[in-house]
Amino acid sequence: MTSTDGLSLHTFRGLRYAPHRVSSLTAVTSPPYDVVVRPDGVRHLETADPYNIVRLILPHAIDPATRHRKAADTLARWRAEGVLTPDPEPALYVYEQRKEDVLQRGIIGALALDGPVLPHEGVIPEVVEDRAALMRAAAANFEPLLLSYRGEGTASGATAVIERATQRPPLLATTTEDGFAHRLWAVTDPAELAAVHTDLSARQALIADGHHRWATYQRLAEEHGSVPGSPWSSGLVLLVDTARHPLRVRAIHRVLPHLPLERAVAELNGSFRVREVPGALPEALEALAEAEGSAFLLASGPDAFRLLDRPDPELLERAVRKDRPEAWRRLDATVLHSVLLDEVWRIPDHPDGIRYIHDTEAALGQAAKHGGTAVLMRAVDEETVRQLAAQGVTMPRKSTSFGPKPATGLVLRTLDDDA
Repeated sequence: MTSTDGLSLHTFRGLRYAPHRVSSLTAVTSPPYDVVVRPDGVRHLETADPYNIVRLILPHAIDPATRHRKAADTLARWRAEGVLTPDPEPALYVYEQRKEDVLQRGIIGALALDGPVLPHEGVIPEVVEDRAALMRAAAANFEPLLLSYRGEGTASGATAVIERATQRPPLLATTTEDGFAHRLWAVTDPAELAAVHTDLSARQALIADGHHRWATYQRLAEEHGSVPGSPWSSGLVLLVDTARHPLRVRAIHRVLPHLPLERAVAELNGSFRVREVPGALPEALEALAEAEGSAFLLASGPDAFRLLDRPDPELLERAVRKDRPEAWRRLDATVLHSVLLDEVWRIPDHPDGIRYIHDTEAALGQAAKHGGTAVLMRAVDEETVRQLAAQGVTMPRKSTSFGPKPATGLVLRTLDDDA
């Protein structure tokens, strides 16, 4: 694809739930597909309402091809039944999330794939293939990626359009189970659309959340010949100006279901200093936050914690790649994967051996359930992520969790409507 100077965000005809056909908007929404990782989480969403969006993003079936076709058939049926209906005209969508002192506002649209978008994590080909097969079968983008850009921090350009929209009555408003209030507005005025286009045409974006879906968009565009103007040459995103609304960055923890804690500690064999941390989870996390250099918290449940720090310098020198910037070599995720997982524990990065869990207590619960080990991580600040991405350096996958993430199910994009 040929790169453009800046971002190009296109309007689309949003597909949205008809409120009178569902029990509530709250009951049909879901977190992003990769956050709903536990079967009990999927079941909870499925039972919330028969039309919950999880039936499209994570359908059940005996094999992948049947699963993807099931999602496509379900989408077609819901559209025919009037459960999901297209908006009358193409629009960009202003989206607001609010909870206590957190306020995030951004704009949802179909972003051209040939613009300056910086990834900061690698992807797993099998996951990309699965998402591509789903989108290919359904001809739809079910959930927006979260992308950030740096504006001027003032109420001008796209930000001015966003803030004017929030003064109008919203298309929808709901509060999800996590306590976040969500509101959505359509922007169709040509002058406002032009203001957004002009502002974003001078920006570049960082993928905050959704690397696999971005790689999926790119794969599908290539399959369709990367034709400019084709609906396959753009993908559904939420763009947030982090100069105006800074994102929260949290860690993503690892669970090693087949590695018992005592074995994990025994196999360290002096490669790290190990200390038992007295107290409950809050005290253990505080000790982790205060540790200098690379550090991790190991646990087999919510009661006993071991702090790993002060890795063997010779082991670091031998195991960590030398062709990367020093900031990358010092990342906790780099040290975890290059040293602990690859050299010490020798656990391949495969879903059967490593599970990625966003919620701390859920990670501890999974470790306890399987008799394995939870590796609790620290967050990386956004500026480090952005600087590495600008150098073309990707972090180990699942190094960060940016948020708040957009709720899935508030607005969908079908590619046949955009054709």
